[in-house]
Amino acid sequence: MPRPRLDRSFERRLAGLVNARERGVLQGGLKGVERESLRVTPDGKIAQSPHPRALGSALTHPHITTDYSEALIELVTPPFPDAWELQQYLCDVHQFVYSELGSELLWATSMPCAINGDAEIPIARYGSSNIGRMKHVYRVGLGHRYGRMMQAISGVHYNYSFPERLWPVLEAVNESKLRGRAFVDDAYFSLLRNYRRYGWLILFLFGVSPAMCRTFFTGRDVPAGLEPAGKGTLIAPYATSLRMSDLGYRNKNQAGVYVSVNSLEEYVRDLSRLISTPHPEYEADGVVVDGEWRQLNANLLQIENEYYSFIRPKRVARSGERPTKALERGGVQYVEMRSLDVGAYDPVGVNQRKLLFLEAFAALCLLRESPPLSRELSEKFESNHVLVASRGREPGLRLWTEQGALALTDWAGEIVDQMQGICELLDAGQASKPYSAALAFQRAKLADFAELPSARLLEEMRRQGQSFFEVGLWMSEMHRDYFRELYPPNPGRLAEFREEAEASLAEQQAVEGRDTLPFAEFVARYNAGSLV
Repeated sequence: MPRPRLDRSFERRLAGLVNARERGVLQGGLKGVERESLRVTPDGKIAQSPHPRALGSALTHPHITTDYSEALIELVTPPFPDAWELQQYLCDVHQFVYSELGSELLWATSMPCAINGDAEIPIARYGSSNIGRMKHVYRVGLGHRYGRMMQAISGVHYNYSFPERLWPVLEAVNESKLRGRAFVDDAYFSLLRNYRRYGWLILFLFGVSPAMCRTFFTGRDVPAGLEPAGKGTLIAPYATSLRMSDLGYRNKNQAGVYVSVNSLEEYVRDLSRLISTPHPEYEADGVVVDGEWRQLNANLLQIENEYYSFIRPKRVARSGERPTKALERGGVQYVEMRSLDVGAYDPVGVNQRKLLFLEAFAALCLLRESPPLSRELSEKFESNHVLVASRGREPGLRLWTEQGALALTDWAGEIVDQMQGICELLDAGQASKPYSAALAFQRAKLADFAELPSARLLEEMRRQGQSFFEVGLWMSEMHRDYFRELYPPNPGRLAEFREEAEASLAEQQAVEGRDTLPFAEFVARYNAGSLV
């Protein structure tokens, strides 16, 4: 049976960190979460109401905003060095949001509630400023290109940056000729390549979208691979994450889109090409038709964020600055892991064990050998992600490797085993060994697929004799009740959220008052990267 080649460089790097004079060099990396969720009415229909004013401005609030739809709330945490602090913040912000939602609920699963076609999905609005209009027009363009239903899918993004004190130690261990920012960028791109190789494991362990409402395909044929399962429900029997399959974000519209992660230079080059190359189909749709903007431009991608990757290199951009320009200016600041489904069993969409595992997994991807990927190799590894998303629990499933097909369970076991030493480093000084405990919890799933959240959701539907919609609504109600019955809200944090909401509304007014450029000129300057 073929096995991936022994990675001696990983063992050497890990030993180098263990024996480093400075202890705890892996500890204290900054962690953040972006959690998306649809606002729905008490009967489970997508909300048609505007983003609640009491939550502030979706344009300028740093932590409470919207994604594609006016009904798709996105909660963005600050970065924290400890997972428990991050979890606490998520609880607090959810309590605040629920205090202002009235009778509405936050939908508990990644795949949306019952929606009767695109017309029921209101596109997010951000006011009359140029930047607010641009955000809205971008979303109008997404609707034309991919349909609104795909944009109603929710996810969780995990943002992570390694502690600064790691880099000089790792430079020495690697005996690298690169220094400073060049070394850090190169290291983060090693992580990105290995996430393409091994990131399917995240879908397998944490995917929880094996089912959806039949309404997801209103007006369209149901694709092969989906089976009816009771009232208005479609399932893929062995799926882990239909959200990340070719039915969701990995759709045919972007099948030919390729971006290299061999270096920062190649990544920026490829993305820049995509956002500047016209697409005949989008040109035929038009950009401004009868005075109405349909999209920001007719290029393969309107902006960089339209590229639906499993993971992105990120740097906080200045106002009006394109993401590629921010990366060129300052290098990689953190990575954004985008493969996580909303944790249907977690009231805040994610749990602490998952956060700890993801931190250790990021370190594994950083430390393992990571040779450059050709386009062909990259596409083969990415096909493993799509296969696991749609058939991950299939008995005997085998994945592609450069050495030949390998059983998913064997490969997953090898990856988890290699994470043990990393978890021990992260656990140093903590009697409870939280990282090792989180790893053991995930390892148990390899021996019993029934423990996978995707399997648990299907079993929940079967046991209750309910549809996906009914179970989703029941879970949403449970999460609402959890936050209403939780310990009294932290008064200081609650006051902080209210102050942020009021300040964001004032800031939106200020942004609108500062605009001087005509909108068309603003868009042209943004497209040219000349706003900053």
